Amino acid sequence: MSTVHTDMVISAVESGSVGTRLTASWRRSLKRHGLNPAISDAPRRFGAFETRQRREKLGGFMDIASPKLDTLFQMVGNAGCCVLMTDQDGVVLDLRTRDGDAQTFEEWGLWHGADWSEASEGTNGIGTCLAEERQITIHRSEHFLARNTRMSCMDAPIFGPDGRLIAALDVSSCRADQTEAYARLIAGVVAQTAKQIEVDAFRAAFPKARIIAASTDRGEGAGLLAVDHDDLVVGATRSVRRMFDLGVGTVIDPLPASDILGRDTTLSALKRAERAALKRAIARADGNLSAAARDLGIGRATLYRRMKRLSIDEN
Repeated sequence: MSTVHTDMVISAVESGSVGTRLTASWRRSLKRHGLNPAISDAPRRFGAFETRQRREKLGGFMDIASPKLDTLFQMVGNAGCCVLMTDQDGVVLDLRTRDGDAQTFEEWGLWHGADWSEASEGTNGIGTCLAEERQITIHRSEHFLARNTRMSCMDAPIFGPDGRLIAALDVSSCRADQTEAYARLIAGVVAQTAKQIEVDAFRAAFPKARIIAASTDRGEGAGLLAVDHDDLVVGATRSVRRMFDLGVGTVIDPLPASDILGRDTTLSALKRAERAALKRAIARADGNLSAAARDLGIGRATLYRRMKRLSIDEN
């Protein structure tokens, strides 16, 4: 198998006949990283101290992600799969596996501290997901190294609250009867879990802000805005940042949420703000206009006049 796979990979890259989805990754593995598909050395593995340092570098993110990893493993663990979380460099920082499968995964190098970057392992679910910053499935012989062709890997990138790539979520299967169709089903669950982790991490990063879902045309994870008490955008997820050119990995200069969510041009900015303040006060008072006026520090008559001027129905 090793010789056949090696010849196939080299021949495909040299002739340019690799399938479109794998062309760039196989070529990077061979040409840029100088890897040989036939190498049998186990993946490079960092010690406990450096692995712990990498976890600490991510701060509370790992604690946020951990419950989601547990839930995902409950769904796929009995199907001979392990669940892995790596940092942006492809180093495994967290792992879920059944005791009966643990030896297999450890022998394959799918273990704590292992380096699954594309530069080290060639085309693989974790490394190629991180290199291309997209969801991907690498099934058996699609791996670059022959020794990795016994596994199927389903991966999704995870972007931090500032839009930067910070991790990869991986489900790998050790079952010989793992089909591509089943791998696609698992891939969908992996992508959804990665998005849930992004949402939780984003909410934790802006605990005092109002979180608003924004519609985007990019399939890059969650589309969320963090808006402060003045309705200014103070944070945005990657998809929103890229759609509205807000920059990635930078602090957002505060801007009105209406500039992103859509602006009502029938009223001036001041009138829109005043109308919103009146409606919030009335809503808090459950429609009791006297109570709303007291909350606003104005008289009932003044409230009525302002409601009329701003076309707010008494009912």
